[in-house]
Amino acid sequence: MPGSEQPDEPLSDELAAVVERWNPQGAALLRAMEQAGAGSTVAFYAVDDANTTLLRTELARFEPRVDLTDPAAVTASADPVAALIVFDAGSVLGADMLAVIDRLRAAGERIVLAMNGFHAYQDWQATRERSLALLAARGITDLPVLPVSARLSAAARAADDSALLDRSGLAALHAALAAATAHRPTDGTVRRSVVLTRVFADTRARITEQVTALRAGAESTRLREERVALLAERDGGRQTGLSAVRSQVQLARVDLTTEVGALVRALHTRSRTELDRCDRAELRAYPQRLRQAVAELSVAVDTAIDARVIETARRVGTAPPAARRHDPAPQVGPDPEPRHRGVEDHLMIALGASAGVGLGRLVVAPLSLVPALDAASVPVTLLLGAGAAYWVVRARGQLAERNHLSQWVAEALVNVKAQLEQRVAAVLVDVEAELAEHVIRESTARAVAVDRRVGELDTLARRLVAERPAQLAACERDLAALDRAEAVIG
Repeated sequence: MPGSEQPDEPLSDELAAVVERWNPQGAALLRAMEQAGAGSTVAFYAVDDANTTLLRTELARFEPRVDLTDPAAVTASADPVAALIVFDAGSVLGADMLAVIDRLRAAGERIVLAMNGFHAYQDWQATRERSLALLAARGITDLPVLPVSARLSAAARAADDSALLDRSGLAALHAALAAATAHRPTDGTVRRSVVLTRVFADTRARITEQVTALRAGAESTRLREERVALLAERDGGRQTGLSAVRSQVQLARVDLTTEVGALVRALHTRSRTELDRCDRAELRAYPQRLRQAVAELSVAVDTAIDARVIETARRVGTAPPAARRHDPAPQVGPDPEPRHRGVEDHLMIALGASAGVGLGRLVVAPLSLVPALDAASVPVTLLLGAGAAYWVVRARGQLAERNHLSQWVAEALVNVKAQLEQRVAAVLVDVEAELAEHVIRESTARAVAVDRRVGELDTLARRLVAERPAQLAACERDLAALDRAEAVIG
């Protein structure tokens, strides 16, 4: 019976079940005390820093007290001793620690291995798994790694939060140390009585916390608050997501249209420079060169579109759309029509001939002073006039061809720009539709999950209301059992 508990006897099944249910770490400590019960000296292997000092301080608060001693100060004895090895949760076991573990196991010492400060590292579980893998590679598979946090333990004591204390792992570490030193001689009933009193007090505090929460309806209040928060997001973020899609696609359209305009203007400027340097043969071949340049421009625009689509999907928070098929390069159009001769061409012929004749007469003027050569100066004047007229007409024709081709290039590039802007608009329309569909699918899935969770909360709230009287009665029975046991110990 619970009322027959004695400090030096094992707990009854009923009382042991109460402690195990409410205080698993305390139950583990009592099981270790049944084997020994005394505080013991443990060789402590750890880096001497602030976290280690805090760990010593927190462990010193537990009963039975475990003295953590420098390994060099541990007195040699025939019996094997216990050792506590602590490493930081931010790094795996190093070669030095592994060597210490090998040496201690060879000497038959009991080892408790802990990683301190796991609360500060999100990937501490992966670190523990890698450390266990390193131990397994050395044939050590029976040595667990206990995650502990002295800072969480200190915070739990400051806030009087038993759940946070359990999460810190300090109680589990203390129980493991008590079990590791179980071969040590006991110091009698007084020590066990102190431990029982401490365990019963912790268990009572946990039961009292639960009773207070049940009477105040704290869990029901928490469920109602969670339900209200879920209902506020019942659309699954659909409106927010669609608004983000529209704004980002519009921004992409403006940026890509601006970039297309800049690329086309750059090509137009380069074309004018090239036309100024072209001779007649190069002018005839220039339409093909322009088509090649437009094809390269189309590739650059497609690359910019693909990059911006990926960036838009990233900003919206969805997966990038599937790779699109690139359209052919924009059509430049047919070659320019041949330039037709007009009045200005005939005028240039007349002006060229007139200038040539005048130049010829100026050149042969000295010959007219000689009567014998005066007749020969006429053919020379005519030849010079014809040559000058031919050169003027040819140069004026080349300038006219260049201007004609430059006008064709400008018109062709206007058409190319329009086609590229249409390509941008068409791609972004498809992208907007695809991203919106993705947002709708995700929001629908979230809305279904929210509805399911709301239903679960409603069911849980009704069950809490129905079970609250039975839970309060069970807590009262457990408190009565503790009262009887504490009365006997006291």
